[in-house]
Amino acid sequence: MSGTGAEILVLYYSRTGNVARLARQVCRGVEAVAGVRAKLRSVPPVSAESERPQRAVPEEGAPWATLEDLGNCDGLVLGSPTRFGNMAAPMKYFLDQTGSLWAPGKLVGKPAGVFTSTQSMHGGQESTLLSMMLPLMHHGMLMVGIPYTEQAVNSTRSGGTPYGASHVVSAVPEGELSDDEAALARVLGQRVASIALKLKG
Repeated sequence: MSGTGAEILVLYYSRTGNVARLARQVCRGVEAVAGVRAKLRSVPPVSAESERPQRAVPEEGAPWATLEDLGNCDGLVLGSPTRFGNMAAPMKYFLDQTGSLWAPGKLVGKPAGVFTSTQSMHGGQESTLLSMMLPLMHHGMLMVGIPYTEQAVNSTRSGGTPYGASHVVSAVPEGELSDDEAALARVLGQRVASIALKLKG
């Protein structure tokens, strides 16, 4: 992005739409910061037989991310559903291809946050968020969480952690985010955007 503005890549994988809902709230938070633009991208599902993407282009939703999208961003907010306490395979597969960005340090010093969704209250949200941070830390990114000074971290009865934004599907009507979950997703986007703008400036 030209000038003093910044661009935040909101990169997610979503199979049922819950992580996508969080991603849209993260984008709202990013764009609440003057001079910052959100770039919403997804990753394709992978085939268990070959690990190659099942479809060349998405049938709906955000366009597929490229390594160029990641390398050119000023900050990153990464989202994935939980799979046995870890990120989903399509997101891990995408991150495993980022060696060409790691070697020259393309992401070093850029802020990043993470978000996730689970079906149940104790479905491994925090371990998933932490696991998503690990490759980003190897890239030298600066991890951004959500502090307890944010009231919704204390009041939430569903998703939302200091490690990142989250959603508990069984805790709210299906297809919706709780008010606290949506607020914390926006806060995460806003925090990453604000830090990216300060670092770039």
